[in-house]
Amino acid sequence: MAYWLLKTEPENYSYFDLERDGSTVWDGVNNSLALKYLRTMLLGDLALIYHTGKERQVIGLAEIVSQPYIDPALNDSKRAVVDVRALRRVHQPVTLAQIKQDNKFTDFDLLRLPRLSVVPVGEVYWQCLIELTNGTN
Repeated sequence: MAYWLLKTEPENYSYFDLERDGSTVWDGVNNSLALKYLRTMLLGDLALIYHTGKERQVIGLAEIVSQPYIDPALNDSKRAVVDVRALRRVHQPVTLAQIKQDNKFTDFDLLRLPRLSVVPVGEVYWQCLIELTNGTN
């Protein structure tokens, strides 16, 4: 199992929208590195949903519920999507400021590559983030 951080602009599609819908096609990924990561996702992988913009915080947990496939809304074989299912809101959102202040996250791709919308999360980072949310895996 792999772990991911998926960024979304809450004004466009928030974690609360995902909860309401149950699941969705995770689309809109343009960056080639982010698309490369998205194409490596597997059924059952877990993801932290991160609100960008003014919020800048981890807000919920989700599960990847499909293998990657070509975005059916676009006529471009390079653009991949996955289906994502809401699991639960985190008990305590984790802000970008908290992550930046914690020395454990020095090499975390969220900080190193801040414009990336799909970020792999190593197991150590995942456990640290889950602990910060006061939740369990």
